[in-house]
Amino acid sequence: MRVSPSPALFLLLLGVLRHGGASGLLELSLGKFRNVLLNQTNPVEAVIRNIASNVTVVIFQVHAQQSDVVISFDKTPLVNSSGTGVDKGLVSILRPEQTVCTWYLRALDAGQVLSTAISIPYMEKDPIPGGCNLEFDLEVDPNIYLDYTLVDIHIKFAPANLGYTRGANPPSCDSGTGQNSRWRLRYDVYQYFLPESDLSEMVLMSHIRKMSGVQSIKANGIKMLTLTSDDKTNVYFSSLPGQGVIYNVIVWDPLWNSSAAYIPVHTYACSFADLVDNCSSLSKLSTKVFFTAFAVLGLFTCFFGHRFWKTDLFFTGFIVAAFVFFVFITRITGLSYDARLILTAVAGIIGGLLLVVSWWRFGSVLLCMFVIGLVLGFLFSATLFFTPIGNYRVFRDDVVFWVTFTCVALMIPVLFIGCPRILNILASGIVGSYTVILAIACYVYTSLAYITLDLLRRVLNNYFSRAYTNVPFQRNDFIILSVWAMLALSGVTVQLRRERSEVPFPPHPYLTWKRERERRRTNVLDPSHHIPPLRERIHNKLLHIKVFFQKDQPAGERTPLLL
Repeated sequence: MRVSPSPALFLLLLGVLRHGGASGLLELSLGKFRNVLLNQTNPVEAVIRNIASNVTVVIFQVHAQQSDVVISFDKTPLVNSSGTGVDKGLVSILRPEQTVCTWYLRALDAGQVLSTAISIPYMEKDPIPGGCNLEFDLEVDPNIYLDYTLVDIHIKFAPANLGYTRGANPPSCDSGTGQNSRWRLRYDVYQYFLPESDLSEMVLMSHIRKMSGVQSIKANGIKMLTLTSDDKTNVYFSSLPGQGVIYNVIVWDPLWNSSAAYIPVHTYACSFADLVDNCSSLSKLSTKVFFTAFAVLGLFTCFFGHRFWKTDLFFTGFIVAAFVFFVFITRITGLSYDARLILTAVAGIIGGLLLVVSWWRFGSVLLCMFVIGLVLGFLFSATLFFTPIGNYRVFRDDVVFWVTFTCVALMIPVLFIGCPRILNILASGIVGSYTVILAIACYVYTSLAYITLDLLRRVLNNYFSRAYTNVPFQRNDFIILSVWAMLALSGVTVQLRRERSEVPFPPHPYLTWKRERERRRTNVLDPSHHIPPLRERIHNKLLHIKVFFQKDQPAGERTPLLL
């Protein structure tokens, strides 16, 4: 991932210095972005002059990539009149005849912080974001508050209020729930993905501008859901560590058909400061080793799975046992990730061997093909819910989700029950090639890994069902999707051509062994009937080895002649 400064960033810094962004005064224009360098000791005074009389509210906001900044109405920040964070803003309610607004900016920690600032005006009929705040410190709070874990991202914001003219009293937030109150407002939540594998400040500064104004948000963002005033103003999304995401909310007044935007907030769902597992190195060494070895086995199965039937069974048994065991051990123990992964690999190997042994002993093609088809159905069902279908509100319910998921997964072995060879070749080609995608995801970011990862999260976390699982699909993903399709198609085609004249499946190995043993025992004309027992053959081999190491006796007579 790119984190080093680029030439464009140095040009940006040069532009900041030329425009006086590092000095104590920052002149702003409504609706225009300005880049500014902040430090801890010298606050920057941001000023807007000549504000039009039809403007009733100005929302001022500042954004930095990873270092917190402090924004306030006064030089000395107070709790109820300032905000601290990487994406923060304040609402200025204009008084009659007011034409100038002032805010103060500084970095929270030592060192210079590159940031970008903008002020956005709104009119009297536009709703006021955060105007009915009862939870946070600011009286009117337009900010979106974001928390993340490795599993999900949680955003929350204060309800908005109706707009009003300068000098008037704000509408009551709890006077009623009719169409003349703030309960008529609607909230549209938008999501925007930064370019994959790019962690540079320049990219964030340029793209966060697309998520600040109402029209720009609608043009560039992805609308995820709409909330009413009856809904809680908090939303969950699946976490994408290492992938930059910007969130924002547009509040809409259906009576006046007017809108206003909250303060956009961004996250990478990882830490830039951590020495281990930071945003630049998310995959552990154990993960890379595990999935690389798994991909080698999967690639072999993709092209030769049906011919090497026992290897194919081992591959399938490994997947089933490893998945079940990882879920089990994660839920009941507190072992470290590396320990769980090692034990999962051991359990997978045992599961693969058990499936091979069960085939050798019982020889049930139907049972083995059901397991193989179930693995393919599992991947097919996971891919289906990876699409926007998975974000339908009905699937927030775990019962509905798992019943639907199971039915879709079972559909594959049921449909192909009459042609098991084709089912096996399809499963080995598609599932085997997907293991290559999982291995690639350990080194290069790709959203395709979340086909199975989001499902694993839902199994392991009871509350993951509330998260929206949208992911970016950009250039890397199209390339890797093409690789997956090419590998799967090639593997299936090669196996179909090679196996078209062969026996569909090998005969039952245990019955074949018993039949051969009985034939050798009863048929005296069979040369194998005269093969010595195993113990005698081993004894003869040992004698041959002993003779090989004996010293040769010299020729001639050494004893004296007898008279």
